[in-house]
Order: sequence, then structure tokens, then C-alpha cells
Amino acid sequence: MAILWLLMALLLMCFALLPMVRRRRGAIKQVLPGPPNATDPALYGFVGQEELDVRVPARDQELLEVLELVQRTQDYRPAAQLLAGTGSESEQRWQRVQALAGSAAVELQQQPGGVHEIPGGQWLRVWRAEQPEDAGGAAVHAEFLVQQAWRTSAPGTDDFRAVMGEAREACAQAALLAPGDPVPYLVELSIARGLAYPQDEFDQLWLKVLDRTPHHMGAHLAALHYWCEKWHGSREKAYSFAEAAAARAPHGSLLSALPLFAVFEHLPEVNLVRGLYRSEVVVRAMHGALHAVHTADPGDPVVAHVRHVLVFFLVRAERWAEAMDELTHVDGHVGALPWTLSSDPAAEFALYRALAIAGYEADGGRPALLSG
Repeated sequence: MAILWLLMALLLMCFALLPMVRRRRGAIKQVLPGPPNATDPALYGFVGQEELDVRVPARDQELLEVLELVQRTQDYRPAAQLLAGTGSESEQRWQRVQALAGSAAVELQQQPGGVHEIPGGQWLRVWRAEQPEDAGGAAVHAEFLVQQAWRTSAPGTDDFRAVMGEAREACAQAALLAPGDPVPYLVELSIARGLAYPQDEFDQLWLKVLDRTPHHMGAHLAALHYWCEKWHGSREKAYSFAEAAAARAPHGSLLSALPLFAVFEHLPEVNLVRGLYRSEVVVRAMHGALHAVHTADPGDPVVAHVRHVLVFFLVRAERWAEAMDELTHVDGHVGALPWTLSSDPAAEFALYRALAIAGYEADGGRPALLSG
């Protein structure tokens, strides 16, 4: 069962956001009806709640196989081979680095080690010791330290700053091993948020990212957090950043969906107004995200992240048919926002899915009319 938790780390820094989201989630549920008595999801080809995979937003079979093999054997070499064969500028490399680091972090949390016990995640330490010049291992180690900081200490504490400082040094080492690889700088974006980099210092870091991968969706999502009101920015700064990125997005880029993530990050903690989800700002952001997923490469690993957030907003806006269409693409895997911010991601996803089915059928829809 331990493997079920390994990929939860794909959603970087959820632990820091969880208290706020729990309050927001409770407020939202005040305006949600109780679990609807909807048709059996299986009639639409959807899997049962108990079968929903909470590890990943969409299947990455290679990654899943490597994680299970590394955990079972404690041999880092399959992980090293996986990253060596993953393009440095790809969204997939960034997600795989996060997943591998998260695997090691969870193993260490489950098995801290002691006088007569080897700590969990030993494979990562062996990887760094045996292949110190391996850029992939260096990037995973840097990301591991970042996740450790967020998992084990509170922002602003001495322990948090100490681990983040160590992570920053690890990022610099990883960048020296692969000067063209944007991943070490993407890792540092989270450090910038945690350590509250001054804006000029953050801007310099962001330029390094843009020089290497100007349209990287994962990078923009990481940078968006820095500008959010709950960290060092404001709603206006976050929206401005997201809208500017969407405006310069090339055809087929998922950056058109970035404003929807900015809206999600700034949803009021107490919201009793259904009309919010039909307001001009939210509708415009949803349309940008819908355009993004319909024009992007279906194989882009970030498409699923956008679709999951769209399900949330489309259900809240009571746009049932569109919500059902997105569900046909993501059902089965729920390791993504907003579900992973719940203590039971599968149950949260299943609730929204049931609401979508009930609304769709109330409007006259039925399984035979749904194209998947």
C-alpha cells in the first residue's frame, strides 16, 4: 500500500497550502448539495471510487514501473536510466523528478532509520554517492530537500530556512552539471517562494527559466505561487502574471489555462454565491483553459492537470455536459488539484463526478449521448 502515496509529491507544496484549502473546501461544501443519487458511473465507462488511482493525474506507466522497482530493490539505476531518457526541457522530466524525489521523501518519512535500521530512501543517497556527476540524480536530490523542508518544518522557522538553504546549494550544483537543463531552476522557484526572495532576485531566477524553456507550463505554475496573495504578492500581481503568460502563449500551449489556476488560488475561503462561477473573470479563465486542452498535444503530461481543475469549475458553474466531457478524459486517475488537497482525494473526485452525472441527466443527457 505504501506505493499509493509515492506520487502524491507531484503536487508540489500542497502541504503548505492544505490548512487554507480545507477551510475553503468546507465553505464550498455549504453550497453543494448532498451526494446525489446519480446513475451508476460504470454506465458511462467510469471506474468505481475504490478503483480511482490517487497517485497520478494521468497514467505514466514507465514512471510507475520504475518507482515500484526502485522501492522494492532499493536500486537507483532504473531511476537514473528513466531520467537519462527523458528530454531535459520536457514537462515530463519535471514531473518525474518531483515524483522520484517524493518517493524518497515518503520512504524516509515511513522509515526514519535508527541505530540498527537503514533510513528509507537510501537509494537516492547511494545514487548521489556513486554518480556525483549525474545531473538527474543531482536534480532529484535538490527537489528531495525542498520537499523535506515543506514536509518537516514550518515556513519561517530556523529548520525550514536551513533545509531550504541546503536545497539552494543543491540546485546550484545540479545546474552546473547540466547548464541547459531548466529543472534545477524550476526547483529553485519553490525555494524562492519559501525563502521570500526579493523581487529583483526572483526576476533574475525567472529569466534563467525563460532562457531555457519559455513556454514550460510547470515552470509557470511554480512561479505563479510566488505571486499569489497568500505568499508575497497579491491577487492583481498573480492575475497579471497569468494573463501575460496566456497572451504570449503559442498555439497549442497550455499557458492559456494559467489564468484559471490564478483564479483557483484566490477563491474566497467563504463563498456562498453560486454566481461567482459564472462571473466574467471565471468564465473567461475557463474558456482559456478549454481552448488550451482542446488545442494542446494530447500527450502533454500537464493536460490532465488542467482538465481536473476544469472539472471543478465546470461543475460549480453547472455546465454539466462540458464537465462530463472532461471527466471522460481524466477518470481513473485523481492525483491532481483540487482533489489532492482533500484528505480523501478519491471521495472528493467521486462527489464532483456524481454531481456532473446528476446534472447531465437532469438536462436530458444519457450515456449513449456522451462522446468520450
